Amino acid sequence: MFVVYWLGANPDIEGAAHFKRFDANALADALRFAEALRRRQAGGEDIGFVTLCSENPHSVGQPGVADPPGDYEWKKRRR
Repeated sequence: MFVVYWLGANPDIEGAAHFKRFDANALADALRFAEALRRRQAGGEDIGFVTLCSENPHSVGQPGVADPPGDYEWKKRRR
């Protein structure tokens, strides 16, 4: 799944946050949408902080950082 987030004008809320979702197989559509927002921003519209985020719904593990195994010993390399 892909989501495009941006800040923009809203008559009710100043600098309101917006988003639009795209299916997992619609990366090209999400990129086109984000680029269109950036073009509108360059044209002077009150649009900013355009970003695209993705999440793999078929991920093998949980999102985030996992704890290292119990026998893992981290050592800083020294010269």
